[in-house]
Amino acid sequence: MRAVFQWSLGTRTLELGKRTLIMGIVNVTPDSFSDGGLYLDSGKAADHALKLLDEGADIIDVGGESTRPGAKVVTASKTADQVEPKNDAGSPTASTAVTAEEEVRRVLPVITAVKKLRPASVISIDTYKSIVARAALAAGAEIVNDVSGLRWDANMAKTIAELKCAAILMHMRGRPEEWRSLPPPGEVVLLVKRELRQWAEAAVLAGVRRERIALDPGFGFGKSFEQNYPLLSRFQDLQSLGFPLVAGTSRKSFLGRTLAKDGKDAAVTDRLYGNLAAHTALILKGAHILRTHDVKAAVEAARVTDAILAAH
Repeated sequence: MRAVFQWSLGTRTLELGKRTLIMGIVNVTPDSFSDGGLYLDSGKAADHALKLLDEGADIIDVGGESTRPGAKVVTASKTADQVEPKNDAGSPTASTAVTAEEEVRRVLPVITAVKKLRPASVISIDTYKSIVARAALAAGAEIVNDVSGLRWDANMAKTIAELKCAAILMHMRGRPEEWRSLPPPGEVVLLVKRELRQWAEAAVLAGVRRERIALDPGFGFGKSFEQNYPLLSRFQDLQSLGFPLVAGTSRKSFLGRTLAKDGKDAAVTDRLYGNLAAHTALILKGAHILRTHDVKAAVEAARVTDAILAAH
């Protein structure tokens, strides 16, 4: 059975474990792997977020930078001039990292619009930069979803501690531009478990309260096709870490490989049913929050799977 948590967002809490919460993805980016460019316009992105809320999303996760395979990321030690060549239109090119200023410009209008129209909505900001997190939280976000596990920006943990918001620490091996050259990790489940424990402890030492932390094993983030399935199969092992568990398998390439036809991976748009199988397994193995592009389908699959869990 799933552990039940009261996840502290600062001014309110979310109960996790009685039912599965669905986090809807809104990428305000030109280059995300599955929906890049669809919602780069802030008005379209806000409309999409409202649609996901209407479909049953419990949380909206707004991101302004893609961390797809091969993407370059910027750390606090680099300057904008070093990492962000511009195209003729003055925007960052798709293959380069995104500065905090550009990221704020993308996400802030979306968060502001959603909170104005749906004041009770729960918004997460998908960023590893403390400047972006601070701006998003000031605009009404209550969760920081950091793909680096609070490791790439030295100010992130203290920012979260100071602003008393919730945090999702995700596991990633290396950086996106390094993924294709990473050596095999050995026992991937033990590695993810050990490092997530270390990063959560580091966050607590930096002042982030335990009841504000959730953990995500980072399916696809520096993990090869062969490594994602053991992580899915043994997802229940992560329950011993003692934190709420978040999982995002939506439209990932390891599903596309399994669903391949005639030697060709299934297209991003043809991975929904396979993803619902992954969702079902994850809920039965202890996931509290599922992050997905396809909210309506995820909500219905979770409702049935939750009923199975409750019948034990």
